[in-house]
Amino acid sequence: MSARENIFGKVRAAVAANAATQKDRAKAVAQRMARPPLGVLPARAQLPLPERVELFCARALTLAASVERLKKFDDVPKAVSAYLRDRNLPASVRMGADPRLAALPWGKSRALTLRRGASDGDDETGVSFAAAGIAETGTVALWSGQDNPTTINFLTEHHIVVVDARDIDAALEEVLARVRKAFGKGKMPRSVNFISGPSRSGDVEQKLVLGAHGPRALHLLVVGDVR
Repeated sequence: MSARENIFGKVRAAVAANAATQKDRAKAVAQRMARPPLGVLPARAQLPLPERVELFCARALTLAASVERLKKFDDVPKAVSAYLRDRNLPASVRMGADPRLAALPWGKSRALTLRRGASDGDDETGVSFAAAGIAETGTVALWSGQDNPTTINFLTEHHIVVVDARDIDAALEEVLARVRKAFGKGKMPRSVNFISGPSRSGDVEQKLVLGAHGPRALHLLVVGDVR
């Protein structure tokens, strides 16, 4: 057998072997897509819900976010008004169409002006409702849409995020599973934002500056008595 014949023989054998395994590979891919693996979960966040919420709050504080615990959702408007008043901010907030926010008793805070829809960049304060929290890192997850416009995440100076304590997961992998469950197979929101503390940068002379490319303050309202 010449060298040429030897090379082409090996190529033909490889092609034949590849063709024989294509069905097996396609089957393996389909199975993985049908049942995506959760991945390795860190042990430190695998805690009962009360301890998981405590870890989330503690981690968020280390990232320069501020955290306030509320027992019930009806307390949110009062807490938002107090936040604005304590920081001498205008009594106006921007928020989307999230039905959970719309159902809150904002009318009790009569001095507060609600501005609906996506931010145009002129809003001092925005309010969002988190899709989930990540205990391991103190991160909040928000996906885009009319309920919670992404512009509020980035264009406001102060971002107030309401977090249902029952929606605080242990790790990122569990939040990704939430996205799949909420939207279904083959569907995803246009964007999913993972926010860990206020915007910051240390690019210039290694000096930390808050609000470099987004909100300079992140305030989390963690709602629910999970003790």
